[in-house]
Parts: sequence; C-alpha cells; structure tokens
Amino acid sequence: MSQSISNLLRYKCLILDHDDTAVDSTPVIHYPAHVEVMRLLRPHHKPIDLEGWFLKNFHPGIMEYMLGELGMTHQELEKEYQIWREFASSRVPDFFPGFIETLVQYREKGGLIAVVSHSDKDIIKKHYGSFHPDIIFGWSYDKNRRKPSPWPVREILKNYGLHPKEALIVDDLKPGVLMSRASGVPAAATGWSHKIPEIEQYMRTHCVAYFESVKDFKKFILKP
Repeated sequence: MSQSISNLLRYKCLILDHDDTAVDSTPVIHYPAHVEVMRLLRPHHKPIDLEGWFLKNFHPGIMEYMLGELGMTHQELEKEYQIWREFASSRVPDFFPGFIETLVQYREKGGLIAVVSHSDKDIIKKHYGSFHPDIIFGWSYDKNRRKPSPWPVREILKNYGLHPKEALIVDDLKPGVLMSRASGVPAAATGWSHKIPEIEQYMRTHCVAYFESVKDFKKFILKP
C-alpha cells in the first residue's frame, strides 16, 4: 500500500457482501421468493419465517438448507432459481442510507471496492446503477468458486497485487467469516440489517469490528 493511501485508509480494498450488507434485499427479494418457492414446490411444508431465513443463510447456508433439510432435486433447484430470478429481476432494493456515499468517499481516497456475493453478478450491477465496483464475484454453482470458498478473495488479491492484511471483508453472516479464515483477510460485521442474537454474538466474536450503523462503518474505514 502506498504511503499516501495508507495515511487516509485503514485498508486499500473493501471486499463487500451485497445482500443485507449493501442493500436491504432479503425482505424485498430473497425471502418473498422463498415463500413462493415453498408454495409451489413444498405446498404442505410451512415456510420458515424471516428470522429463520436469516438463520438458515447464517448456518448451514442456503444451498445446504435446500439440498439437505428440504431435499430438493436438481430439477427443483432449477425451478427455485427461476423463481428467484423473476423476483430479483423485477424488484430493486434500496441501499442502506449513507452506504453508497461512504463508498464514494472511500474511492476518492484511493480505495478499491470489490463485491463477493451469493447474488448473480448482473443483478448486483443493476442494483449499483451508475456506481461501479472495481470487481464483482457473484453466485456460482461451483462451490469452490463461491463464498465461503477463499477463491474469489484470492483472485482479488492477485488481480490488484494486495497482501491479505491490506483488504477487509465486510459481511453480515457467517460465510464471510469462513472466507476470512480461509484467505487470511480480516472480516468486519455489519449489524444494521438484522438483530438476531445468535448471529450477532458469532459475528462480534469472530470479526475485527462490528458495525451497528453505516456511520460506524464509515468511521472505521476512513481514517480521521
């Protein structure tokens, strides 16, 4: 990291989760899509509530939940994806207030902005609109190339010639922490999208920082 950038920023690169870190998308897209999936594919199985959905994403992970607990077949997973795409393509969630403005200031100081998410790359780009992250890694059916695999993070570090300690993973759930452990890049937690004690306790324990608000996040990444 150059001296000029290191004087302005704690980290040269932010590796951002997207859903429920940057945008308030689970209540608008992902959970309603899941309810519709359950209505069509598991009509006699009551869907979990919104908090339960966050917990399943936290652990064991959404794909593990659908394959394991729900026992979805390959054909059902294809249908689930089609339903999700319909919801994701027709609904645009709001960014959390102040988030984009914080990224603009971070970039002005020389910072790089990467996204590693379980949403599709084109959907993420659509949400960001005129603001363009430097690099985006979205959903992959190859588990070795999607979070919590360290592969996307290692690609980012290699692409920009970064040491792991020059980057920061920012996520609201456990997969970001697991990716942090495997890559050596520190992780920080966002606590503004949900307040679930089990998740909060885990993230506070395993992250270098826990942000109650976007304002806290801004203070942390931009040196005064």
